[in-house]
Amino acid sequence: MVQWVEGHVVGKTTWSQRLVSLQVDADIAPFEAGQFIKLGLEVGAEAVGRPYSLVNAPGERPLEFCFSVVPGGPLSKRLAALNAGDSILVAPHASGFLILREVISGSHLWLIASGTGIGPFLSILKTAEPWQRFERIVLVHAARLVSELMYRDTISEFAETHTDKFVFIPFVSREPTDFALPGRIPQAIENGQLETRAGIKFSAAQSQIMLCGNPQMVDEIQQLLIERGLKKHRRREPGNISVESYW
Repeated sequence: MVQWVEGHVVGKTTWSQRLVSLQVDADIAPFEAGQFIKLGLEVGAEAVGRPYSLVNAPGERPLEFCFSVVPGGPLSKRLAALNAGDSILVAPHASGFLILREVISGSHLWLIASGTGIGPFLSILKTAEPWQRFERIVLVHAARLVSELMYRDTISEFAETHTDKFVFIPFVSREPTDFALPGRIPQAIENGQLETRAGIKFSAAQSQIMLCGNPQMVDEIQQLLIERGLKKHRRREPGNISVESYW
């Protein structure tokens, strides 16, 4: 049974009809960048909770979470209706292994996300570790609409601060743009567009890839990379591909 601490919403960002971020003040245990934690609300006679990635870096406050509003879901619509001052339940401890401590050394770090899967990667990039460990960092974010490319100001700050190390590659699948790649990430891996835009290749010798987002996308990308000679990372058998599996 989850034990909760009471938190309070201190801010909200509505990115689109289906994407929302909440800023929350709550007293939780220390966590590692890339981890997730449960948020909950009292629904009827019980507390309903779901896991959400922390967008903020360890030590940064308030806590921040981004999530999709799921039609007919028991929680997300209620979370999206909260405003500053409202109470929210927060689990006291974070979990998850999509963290740099679990990633072996390499020259290039690829952070590939769709939708709200970008959250843990922003938390990681707000820390010093990735910039110290890797020569190049590629952040890939796929969305349906331009408005759903969340946290673009934060990403621009990474680019300005780490000009020689960082590249951001957005994808937008349902409307034309003059800056984002069209279509889906797996297709851009198959036809070489993603590597061309990044200026580097996927390599078993140099690449570490972290994936978070739509399960189908994650599975497709894993398979394509495995066909290219990369392998999934396991503690007993180190590899190139790390995946969050709390979906």
